[in-house]
Amino acid sequence: MASSKSIHVEVDGVSYEDDVEPRLLLVQYLRERLGKTGTLIGCDTTNCGACTVHLDGESVKSCTMFAVQADGRKVTTIEGMAQDGRLAPMQEAFHQCHALQCGFCTPGMIMQSASLLKENPNPTETEIREGLEGNLCRCTGYQNIVAAVKSVADGVAYGDSGVSVAESLVEDAESAGVS
Repeated sequence: MASSKSIHVEVDGVSYEDDVEPRLLLVQYLRERLGKTGTLIGCDTTNCGACTVHLDGESVKSCTMFAVQADGRKVTTIEGMAQDGRLAPMQEAFHQCHALQCGFCTPGMIMQSASLLKENPNPTETEIREGLEGNLCRCTGYQNIVAAVKSVADGVAYGDSGVSVAESLVEDAESAGVS
C-alpha cells in the first residue's frame, strides 16, 4: 500500500483535512470521501466531461487529476453551485430550457458552461458548441444545452428571485473575489 499524504482542500466552501493515498483520483475523493455524488464517473479518460468540477475557478476533469493535486486549493462541485437553497443561474437555465434527457452529462455540462461564460460572457452559438466540445451528451442534439447557455449569457432571468442572471453572475464573481 502506498503511503498516505495529508491534504487540505476547500470543497464547496467547506475546509477538509484528510490523509489520502497519492494515487487517489480527485473524482473518487469527492464522491467516496465527501459524498459529492453529483460529480460523476463516466469514462476515466477525460473524454466525456461528466466529472468536470471547478478548481480555483477553472474547469478541470477530476477523473484524471489526483486528490493530492488539489491540496491547498478550492474545488466547486455541482452541489456547490446552488446558494442559499437557490439553483445557480446555469442550473436553473438547464432546467427551464429542458437541456437534459437522462441527466448523466448535466453536472459536467453545467460546470463547463459556467466556466465558458466566465471566459466569454457573450459567446456565439458556435463558440458555445466549441466551448463544450470536451463534454459529451449521448441523448440530446445539444440544441437545448446551447439554448440554456445562451439564455444565461443573454441575461434571461428564471425563477422568482427578481435578480437577472447577468446580475447574479456578477454578484457571484464579486463574492468569490473575481473581477
